[in-house]
Amino acid sequence: MTGIEGIVPILLTPFNDNMSIDYGSLRREIDVTLETGVHGVGIAIGSEIFKLTPQERREMLRAVVDQVEGRVPVIMNTSAPGTAPAVQLAVEAAEAGADRLMIWPPDFFALGPNAVIDHLSHIAEATQLPIVLQDVVQAPISPTLALRIAEAVPQVDTIKVETNPTVAQVDAMVQAIGGKLTVLGGAGGGTLVEEYRRGARGTMPFASQASQFMQVWNALKAGDEDQAAHIVETEILPVSRFGFQSGDMFYHVHKALLCQARIFRNAHVRPPTASLDPISSDELSRLLARSNPAKRTQKEIA
Repeated sequence: MTGIEGIVPILLTPFNDNMSIDYGSLRREIDVTLETGVHGVGIAIGSEIFKLTPQERREMLRAVVDQVEGRVPVIMNTSAPGTAPAVQLAVEAAEAGADRLMIWPPDFFALGPNAVIDHLSHIAEATQLPIVLQDVVQAPISPTLALRIAEAVPQVDTIKVETNPTVAQVDAMVQAIGGKLTVLGGAGGGTLVEEYRRGARGTMPFASQASQFMQVWNALKAGDEDQAAHIVETEILPVSRFGFQSGDMFYHVHKALLCQARIFRNAHVRPPTASLDPISSDELSRLLARSNPAKRTQKEIA
């Protein structure tokens, strides 16, 4: 079994004024994202998945699968602190058409490696879908544990590294697993170039910057690391730096980018969410102005 590689953006979920899912905007987001040449799409924390009802999760996944039409793999996060609900979510995702699952270990209690492996084994047996293991702050996965999981649960073929420091963690993971898992970066993708040098084979950023990340990926594959780094430093990091300043500001920032591109009709973030204060709102407006290609072109002409 071969793990997934490349740029696999996480879709943001657009909402109507009544906070129902805006499927028209979602379909536009999918089409525009796929046009960039990405290698897959995902529904996960970046999609506010934890704010969706079980029915909404199923309906959104079906809508994504329907719109993608098999052009790239669709990955669904089915993490849950209990094995029974995690299995149920995984089975429902498989029935709705997901190509892969993404799962982090149970995070309610620290239960040790045997419990994690048992949890993942039950999910694997229930669906037979390949699994992207997620190394996150609330449930970190050491390289030693990743290797044990890879050997015990063959359907786990990829690991997404998001614990800090991500570059060092990617390096340690690649060294430890010896090719038994494909290693992807995460945490917004701002260190993709450094992770790639250490053996990462892709990342899972927000879909709002799919085009920029594909430019970085193509530059890396062509051996032009300087160009890849330039794109990260000038187009990706300014957005990431602002979005990760506090709370869940990143949702507001990336949805604003999609509104500016006329993909989303509005930038609503489902509650609970931290509203932007006046200073942050002004800073977001300035960021959007700087990142607007049309305005940059007009300034260059002037």
